[in-house]
Amino acid sequence: MDRSAAETKLKQIFGFELFYDHQWEAIDKLLSGRRIIMIEKTGFGKSLCYQFPALMLDGVTIIFSPLIALMRDQVKKLQSLGIAAKCINSEQTDEENSQIISEALANKLKILYIAPERQENYEWIEATRSLRISMVVVDEAHCISVWGHDFRPSFRRIINLIKLLPLTIPVLATTATATLRVQNDISDQIGGNNVVIRGKLLRENLKLYVVKVGSEDEKLLFLSQILPSLEGSGILYTGTRVNTEIYARWAEYCGISSVAYNAGMDGTTRVDIESGFISDRWKCVISTNALGMGIDKPDIRFIIHTQIPQSPVHYYQEIGRAGRDGKEAVILLFYSPEDVSLPMSFIESARPSAEKFEKVIYALKSDLLGERELMIKTNLTQTQIRVIKAELMDQKIIRETSFGGKKKLEYIYNAPAFSLKRFEQLRSLKLAELDKMIEYVNTEKSRMKFLCEFLDDPSGGEFNNCDNTGLTPMQPFFTGDLRDKLSKFKAGFFPVLQSEARGTKLLNGVAAGFYGFSNIGAVIHRCKYETHEDYPEHLINLAAAAFKKHFEGEKPDVMLYVPSTKSGDLVKNYAYKLSLALKIPVSDDLIKIRTTEEQKKFINSYLKKENLSGAFALKASARLSDKTVLLVDDVYDSGATIKEIGSLLTKCGVAKILPLVIAKTVGGDSV
Repeated sequence: MDRSAAETKLKQIFGFELFYDHQWEAIDKLLSGRRIIMIEKTGFGKSLCYQFPALMLDGVTIIFSPLIALMRDQVKKLQSLGIAAKCINSEQTDEENSQIISEALANKLKILYIAPERQENYEWIEATRSLRISMVVVDEAHCISVWGHDFRPSFRRIINLIKLLPLTIPVLATTATATLRVQNDISDQIGGNNVVIRGKLLRENLKLYVVKVGSEDEKLLFLSQILPSLEGSGILYTGTRVNTEIYARWAEYCGISSVAYNAGMDGTTRVDIESGFISDRWKCVISTNALGMGIDKPDIRFIIHTQIPQSPVHYYQEIGRAGRDGKEAVILLFYSPEDVSLPMSFIESARPSAEKFEKVIYALKSDLLGERELMIKTNLTQTQIRVIKAELMDQKIIRETSFGGKKKLEYIYNAPAFSLKRFEQLRSLKLAELDKMIEYVNTEKSRMKFLCEFLDDPSGGEFNNCDNTGLTPMQPFFTGDLRDKLSKFKAGFFPVLQSEARGTKLLNGVAAGFYGFSNIGAVIHRCKYETHEDYPEHLINLAAAAFKKHFEGEKPDVMLYVPSTKSGDLVKNYAYKLSLALKIPVSDDLIKIRTTEEQKKFINSYLKKENLSGAFALKASARLSDKTVLLVDDVYDSGATIKEIGSLLTKCGVAKILPLVIAKTVGGDSV
């Protein structure tokens, strides 16, 4: 098919007049059975490079994407064009995913999107042996490379599939961000005589600013000034899930329409927010890096980062979502020297220590274990287990096997000694990239040129689109009235506890504050671990105010308190004082019937739950039948304690359970 005939088809099917030169180059080579690496900026139109040839080839095109939002959006658009496209992902039921696999096996689909993690599914593994695959696409292909900014072990299985395909089956690996090192790694992995198509990453319509501040408070203060003056709608990126709530609540307090978004929300909520974002329901969506990739919104007018990203690659990826319609967009990065601690902690935690590797090896030397069993035996998180698993399989120390119809991991006897050399190299690389991000903050040259050079982009010339090269720098200035406004906000800011649990009478609860957002955490720590004195009156008053605001209209019949593991009567005494303040009778009926460890000792949910299972009981459960219970504790972290007690109270016939704590932990979650 020549370009003219292809563009006629393009007009008929997709409604576009012409291909860009790089689009046609990719399509022409894919139709000839070639393997391609495509590195093009966000908004270039990479999806058309695989959707068009997919319709021309005989069979089903498999598109691996980590972005469920992108899958949903693209499938919806393709179906509206009459194209047989569907997706497989974790937000659908097993029955729905099985039905889609059956349709693919029956040659009823032309395009099938699948999340890389779903390759662990036995049904999918079996299906790949019979599927009539016409092409394989790896979207966000930087995730394949351990040197990439978002490496994911599950992407390794894609390479295993590609290696089984005949070299005549076309493969497209596409990304918006890859250094030459990452590009070469992807090239080595997808094999074949592959071709690299690399476009220019320059985005002159992005107006780049850096604002240096002295504290987190100054970020909040400046945002209340700058957000109302920005055109259109946009994204404000924070470093943690907790900060999405803090910043969203502050924006609303200042009369700026906003909503918090992060990966901890349920699928229905995330879909609703994504839809609302596209239709400009809010001025600003405040999110971790969970939002953006795969969202088809070309008119994002601003992107603000309150936290310095780990590398210029991360930063370019995220700001590249703005201004895809070619119009101007404001890009703003806040920076305080203290901000470096968060990306540093992510870098350290992303590379498991030698001790954690040895834990896994030791556990597998004595038994065949699945992922969940390994988590329980080693007290490691699922992410840590998967990273370790991928590395140990690469080093041929362990392998996957099937036992009793289930996938297990098996130690290979006489395996080579484990080496951390590559992980040490990776850590050094990530630390160097963080240093480059700090260099970006302090550079006096063009910020766009700095990013392009870091990404090995060939763009040359001069740029005038930043606060170093033609734009007036932003200078924060805060009045006493504005500072007073922030103080009042903090005094009345009560974090919500996501404590509702299916099958229980638990409602979402409330905390008097965040452990690390104000001085509440310091007071709790002093009372629990230093002075062993009762919590002071002002914490009791804050908890009472939080209850009255969050549970307005609720009238609990009785208050129960969580029996302490190691802090004696501290929570009990707090409950009795709170009982007087709220005029709710307190009961000692909730008791601990076995010794447990402190929850902070465990880092995965299985062990947290196991530690508490069956640890609580009620002296006289009949007294709580049909009652509304106010359940109080001092600190809320994972929520496992509240949920365990909630399950017990539900079995005893309570009508409602209202959780109330003094502090909710801030944590270090990223998405």
